[in-house]
Amino acid sequence: MMEQANMFEQEAEQPLAARMRPRDLDEFVGQQHLLGPGKILRRLIEEDRITSMIFWGPPGVGKTTLARIIASRTRASFADFSAVTGGIREARAVMERAEEGRRFGERTILFVDEIHRFNKAQQDAFLPYVEKGSIILIGATTENPSFEINGALLSRCKVFVLRALEPEDIRVMLERTLRDPRGFGNMKVDLAPDVLRQIAVFANGDARMALGTLEMAVLNGHIAADGTVTVPAEILSQITSKKSLLYDKNGEEHYNIISALHKSMRNSDPDAAVYWLARMLEAGEDPLYVARRLVRFASEDVGLADPRAIEQAVACYQACHFLGMPECSVHLTQAVVYLSLSPKSNSLYMAYESARKDAETRLAEPVPLQIRNAPTKLTDSLGYGKGYVYAHDTREKLSAMHCLPEDLMDRVYYQPTTQGLESRYAQRLTEIREWKKAHDK
Repeated sequence: MMEQANMFEQEAEQPLAARMRPRDLDEFVGQQHLLGPGKILRRLIEEDRITSMIFWGPPGVGKTTLARIIASRTRASFADFSAVTGGIREARAVMERAEEGRRFGERTILFVDEIHRFNKAQQDAFLPYVEKGSIILIGATTENPSFEINGALLSRCKVFVLRALEPEDIRVMLERTLRDPRGFGNMKVDLAPDVLRQIAVFANGDARMALGTLEMAVLNGHIAADGTVTVPAEILSQITSKKSLLYDKNGEEHYNIISALHKSMRNSDPDAAVYWLARMLEAGEDPLYVARRLVRFASEDVGLADPRAIEQAVACYQACHFLGMPECSVHLTQAVVYLSLSPKSNSLYMAYESARKDAETRLAEPVPLQIRNAPTKLTDSLGYGKGYVYAHDTREKLSAMHCLPEDLMDRVYYQPTTQGLESRYAQRLTEIREWKKAHDK
């Protein structure tokens, strides 16, 4: 009896985020692109057909929770391992036990949290066990698997990208927490919808942060004579800080603010662009996130109208990486103003979108023989590379050779504007096209 009491005491002492961890897919919020009705990951979990996979996403979006839900549903043995607290030697011992189980027809799922903490040489230890089927590996990482996971291992795993939770997802979770006995369901808590919305925005897509903020707010709230707990605005402001609440001062959400920055630059309005930049940075936004968006903008909205725009954006990203906040705010400002004042062209964006549609719908178009690779006698005998013209051997450094598939011969994807320096490229392209037309046999 005493042991049971201790167990309940320990559960009550757990942080709110641990107590409210979803127990099944119905309690899980967000990730509808993976877990919505009929989506692949949901089907794999519900049908217990798990294969080796990597969960990639920011903190607090449910990577570990999904693994625990899988553990509760699967008929396989389940081993939970963290690369933060354990070494590769301990992981290898788990896999060796799994190999013994495989000989008796037993499946083993091995969940490795923070798998990127193992270097690529250490990750090699998983490979033979995955290949033999001794384990079904589920790795969780906040880092890009393409860079942090061993290529051979990654090729044997399906990568599922988990997204930062939307404020609405977090609000639903917080409301459930107020009703659930595991949370504050046994208390009288009076929180205005606007307070929940502010917490949801402050969390910036992180469920763990949202629950931690809610817990601190309730525990520091005012208790009335009837036991009702209320959280005054000043207490919430102290918990989240004024700076964080600035991010949603007028109701804008995270993606609305970055959209405002992007569209202000596109509209050549440096004053508005700098204002939205300041709104993000003073709210605690990651400067590298902003810098990445500027790199995208430099090609999507400026492009060849000013080829130096991409140089400015990439240099800004590097400066942000070297310095961090608050020092890098001036570098971001420089890039934002430069991009705002640059001539605008979306011709590169439109070229790719046009080509993408053909690429997605015309997957079987053959590569013309003249530009195929011919590394063997067989491919050479089949005509690979026949008719290829090495442009550097010609006087004009041009040839009339066709490089598009025959059925797409007349397609024009890149249509330059006359903005800024792109007018020079437009003139050059016109000359090239006219020359090729005149010399086409």
